[in-house]
Amino acid sequence: KLQFLYLIGYQVPPPPGGMAALEAWYEQVVSVITNDGRHLIGVLKGHDQTINIVLDECRERMYSADAPVDEAPLGLNIIRGDNIAAVGLVDEDLDAKQNLAAIRCEPLKSVTH
Repeated sequence: KLQFLYLIGYQVPPPPGGMAALEAWYEQVVSVITNDGRHLIGVLKGHDQTINIVLDECRERMYSADAPVDEAPLGLNIIRGDNIAAVGLVDEDLDAKQNLAAIRCEPLKSVTH
């Protein structure tokens, strides 16, 4: 069910060994796309066998076709594994260069099964 995200700024290949290898990404900034279309970014602190993950310093990026990208700080956040569509390691240097005020796009739609 879980896939890895490959977008500009998120081009690091997944760790070898699948989900158990997420430990290689602990203490690094990751991007999470949820099944309901939310985009969360934070420091990966942990996960369990059902891929529930813990993000610290978490923030949500909210997209709109009519307004710049907005970020809302969420702090420490636990995301249920059954609500995760994609996880990717963030290239922080590339991410910092993005001009979020210039980005306009439709919000992601929810995953339908």
